[in-house]
Amino acid sequence: MNKDRKKYKIQNSPFIVPTEDGKIIKEHFGNASDGNSAISIAHMVAPAGWSEPFQTPEFDEYTFIISGKKQFIINDEIIVLEAGQSIKIEKNTRLQYSNPFTEPCEYLAICLPAFSIDSVNREDQ
Repeated sequence: MNKDRKKYKIQNSPFIVPTEDGKIIKEHFGNASDGNSAISIAHMVAPAGWSEPFQTPEFDEYTFIISGKKQFIINDEIIVLEAGQSIKIEKNTRLQYSNPFTEPCEYLAICLPAFSIDSVNREDQ
């Protein structure tokens, strides 16, 4: 066993996920950034007016709102979270994320297991 191996990793250069909808996604840990398939942690900014198609992810997702508001449609129920609030959404739950408001929404998203485009199961718009 290598005694010199560090027991921590500081992430100074998260993976910037390319998007076409104005959303900023910086994955600090996960499949895209460091090959970790067990968990993903991403810092996100959803611009005003942003939305994603409905999806049924194969992972649990935790969201913590840093600033602004984010709308969730979960099984036809509309939920709006504001700064300081958080939510856990269980895997295999049909939902839609959006920011229909006038200010950007900054938040953290944690997925267990890690987010992957193959396991998010987005519906066609």
